[in-house]
Formats: sequence, C-alpha cells, structure tokens
Amino acid sequence: MKQIRRTRNEGFAMLATLGVFALIAVAASAYLNSATQTIRLARNHEADVRLTSAAEAGAQDLLLSLWKPFKVEQNFDDLDAALAGATEENPAAVHSGDVSSGARYAAGVIAYTEVDSYNRLATIRSVSWEDTNNNGLLDAGETRKVLEINQVFSLERSPVFDYTYFVNNYGWMQGFADWMLKVNGDMRANGNFDFSGGTPTINGSVYASANNKLVPPAPGYVNITPVQQTNSAYNAANDPRRRQGYDPAKHGTKGSAEYEKWRDFIYDQQGDVVTGRLAGAVIGDSMGHRRYSGQTLDPTPTKEVVMPDLDDISKYVSLSTSYVDDRPTFDNGAPNPDYGEGAYVKVWDSSQNKYVRVDTNGVVPGSAILIGSSSKPILIHGPVTFYDDVVIKGYVQGQGTLYAGRNVHIVGSIRYKNPPDFRGSDPQQVDNDNSAKDILALAARGSIMMGNVKKFGFPYPLKYMTPPFTKGRYDEYGNWIPPFNATETDYTGRKKYQSVFSDNTIDAISEPINQLDCILYTNFTGGGRLGEGGGGVVFNGSIISKDEAMVIYSLPMVMNYDHRIRERTLTKKPLIDIKLPRTPSTFQAVWQDRGLFISGGS
Repeated sequence: MKQIRRTRNEGFAMLATLGVFALIAVAASAYLNSATQTIRLARNHEADVRLTSAAEAGAQDLLLSLWKPFKVEQNFDDLDAALAGATEENPAAVHSGDVSSGARYAAGVIAYTEVDSYNRLATIRSVSWEDTNNNGLLDAGETRKVLEINQVFSLERSPVFDYTYFVNNYGWMQGFADWMLKVNGDMRANGNFDFSGGTPTINGSVYASANNKLVPPAPGYVNITPVQQTNSAYNAANDPRRRQGYDPAKHGTKGSAEYEKWRDFIYDQQGDVVTGRLAGAVIGDSMGHRRYSGQTLDPTPTKEVVMPDLDDISKYVSLSTSYVDDRPTFDNGAPNPDYGEGAYVKVWDSSQNKYVRVDTNGVVPGSAILIGSSSKPILIHGPVTFYDDVVIKGYVQGQGTLYAGRNVHIVGSIRYKNPPDFRGSDPQQVDNDNSAKDILALAARGSIMMGNVKKFGFPYPLKYMTPPFTKGRYDEYGNWIPPFNATETDYTGRKKYQSVFSDNTIDAISEPINQLDCILYTNFTGGGRLGEGGGGVVFNGSIISKDEAMVIYSLPMVMNYDHRIRERTLTKKPLIDIKLPRTPSTFQAVWQDRGLFISGGS
C-alpha cells in the first residue's frame, strides 16, 4: 500500500475552486437578471404592438363614424352639433369595442376647433387596454396604451374640377373617329369609361374606377386606348384656348423646380413618374396606371373621387349674400374694377337704355332669362344664387358662378367677351394676363339642359336621360337612389328636362349651340342637343355631372380644359377663385404616442 502525502497547495486549489464557483454564481445571477429583463422588454414590446393596434382600431372606428355623415351631407352641421364643447373631462362621440387579440379600446374627441369656414380640427384620444378581469372597464392595474390624433375635416376645392369631362356614373363616347372629337384635357368616370363606334383623340389622361355602389357594379376599366397627338403636332395647332403642350424650354426639364410649377397645367404625350407622382398623359383604371403605349407606370388601382352635392341650396344663398371681392388688382397688375363689391348679375334693358340688376344682394328668389350680345354682354361678378331656373345664352363678361336651385337651361352659344389666351413663351405672364379675363361657371342643383327643350324627344336626347341608359346607385348608407328620369314630373309640375318657363318661351329664344365658354356642374344630368346649326361644337371649359347625355349634331367637337380653376402649386389656390362647389375631405395632421403604461408600473 502506498501512502499519499498532503501538501499546502491543496488549500489553495480549494480556494480557487470556490472562487470560480463564486464567479459562476455572479455570472449566472447577472445572466438571469439580464434574461428576465430581456423577457420583460419582449413582453412589453409585444403588449405595445398589440395595444397600439387596438388603439388605432378605436381611433379609426370613431373617425369612420364622423367621416361618413360628413362625406354624405357635405357640411359641418353634424360635426359642430356633436363635437362642440368636447374636453378631456367630457369627451364627445365616444366609441368602445374590442379587437381579435382580446384587447379593448375606448376613443373620443377631447377637443374641437372651428379653424375657419372650411376647416375643423378634432383631437381624438384613443385608449386600449388588456382587460384581464373581463369586466369591460379600464381598471387601475391593467396595462394600457394611449394615442392622440389631430384630424382635420375640410370642405376643399373639389378635384372633379381638374377634368374637362367628369361623370360620377359611367363615362361614354360613342361614334367618334379621331378627327370627330378632340379633347384637350383629362377625363374621368367614377365607373367604367367606354369608347365605342370609333376612337377619338384625347390629348390628356383618361381614368375609370371600380364602383360597387353602381347597379350594375362597375369593375372600373377604360375599355380601349384612344388616339393622342405628339407634343409637336399639338403645339403646331397654335390654338389660343388649348392648354400649352410640354416644352422644356418654357416649362423646365422634368424634375426641376420650374417643371413642378407647370406640370399640372400642360399636355405631355409621354406619361411618366416624376418626383414620385404621375405626370403626362396616362390611362388609369382598376388595373393601375399606364402609358398610351401600354407600359405600366404604377400598378396601384384608381379610386373613386367624391363629387360635391348642391342639395342644400341655402348654403349657396349664404355664400352669395356674404361674398365680397377682396382682390384690389389682377395678377398682371391691372386694377380690379369690382374690388370691394358683392355678387351680382346684370343684363342690358333696352327699354331703360341701361344695365339693370337681376339679383338682390346676390340672390334671385325665382328664375330669370339672361341674354347677352357682343356689345351688351351679361355682366357677372361672384357667386349668384337663383332659387329655381337659370336660362342663358349669348356673351358674358366678368368672373363668377351662377347657382340654380333647379335647372340651368342653355338656349344658345355662350361666349366670353374677353376670352383667355393660353399661348405665349412665358407661362407666368400668360397666367398673369389670363387672371383678368372672363370666366363663368353654371352649377345646377337639378340638371343642365342644352338646346331647345321643345325639340326634346326619343331617341334624342331623352333616350340618354332616362332608364335603362341612366343607372341607379346606393349611397354611403346603403340606401337605393333610383336612376335619373328626365320625363318624371318634379315639385314645379314640370318634367325634369323642362324649364319652369313654358316650352313656347324657350322655343322663341333658342338658337343652335356651337360654342360653350363655361364650366358646367350638375347634381344630375348634363346634356341635350348641340351643333344643330352645322359647323361643329367648341366647348371651352368642363362638364361635371352624374350622368352625361350630350348629342352632337355636327362635327367636329373640340373640348378645351380651362385650367384657371385649378389650384396653383405654390399658392394652393386657383388662378381665379369663382367659388365653385367644394367637396369633403379629411386628413391626419398629428399622430402622437402618449405611452404604454405597464401593469404594476414596471
């Protein structure tokens, strides 16, 4: 047997081993603390994501309840009534609910400000929480998330006025070859856009959009690509009423500051994406946006554009009575003779050998017939509201909008005494000069009828003003709106296509329509008989309607967009503000994360 000798080194080894164990214990403790902290942070992050989503759902639930009636009614009455006086202690329009994750939310308006006549600001607070005891209440110990959103509700200039032709239902062009119809501007439908019986020339963009509120529902297609001119051929026409064709020497190279200034007011045959948005002529529908050649530029489908509603005529009476012209000079420096004046419309009275006012303080309590000549044009200024019909033809001088509580009847050509001229080497100077030229809009709560209604019959044009050509739709609440029927009798005892003036009166003053210098807007149908005297039709302006029913009796027809009503890039205002109908919109101005509050304070 061998004896083992002990030494003093054994004590040192034991101490070293214990030291290692101590270090391991410290490291393990640190690791456990770190792992616990990591797990805690991960759980907090997961709760933050889940509860943020729930709080967003609450905010969106509340916003939808505010937006839908505002979109339909197109005024602030409901918002003001529901939200005025809202505070943190007394929130308004409170909504609550839960989401699929199990989290609950409550959202309400805690502040509401009337910014101006066209804008309101609502502050929304949305709180979500983990309802651990399932009592439907936010208890003191439950983890919660708080968001605050500043949401702006606006009645803004409507984008429907960016188009030469806008139809809220189905867009259609039937029987036009390339020389028969030339549209120098953009076209849009809140449904399908169909070209049939020929391929017209469209020097601009064409849009359609899917619309399941129409009956039958519209998938939202432009069925064929029309013809377009090259930039050089377009500019060679030298037409004073066309918007300019793209010229880098005048409008800047694409992407430059100068180009950004003019891109929305020119024709460019080449569709592109410039600085992140579409430019030039494109075809846009539910399949995305593409060049005329078919090359896809953006696969994003188009969306429906909200159309203004003139149903509340009292709103426009107030607009007319309160209007005062606040421009001392035009953009070219010329003095504005109507500076400080209210709205008016005047016609020449030959029996008195002077101009007489048709309105009183911007309002006509019934209907009126307005006829102007080259030497004695109709004088317009600002927004004037008629309770019933406007019957109009002839020369017009001034800048303004005539609102009709029922129909507008155009019984002959409408021409500006001092028309704009869009030609010139300096686009800014062209704008400045055109700011002083005549411009007229005609807006009808009912319909806009063109031509002698005594001649209206089937098929032309009443076939296109009655079902089944006109289509019904559902509103935002799912209520059925029947198709327009021009042969129905309305509250006046007259058929919807007729004037309150007798057919014989309209017949006596009617002339063929060969030129229209105006912007037309109607809640229902815009159409009638044009070009009956031969020589074709020139339409300098826009037509915006729910249904369109123009029947053209002589060719060609040329439509030229008047971009003076479109907002400028720098000022965010149109070159000439003639108080056109506005459309509802909403956008998020501020989104604030007010924090995640963890159960137990950790």
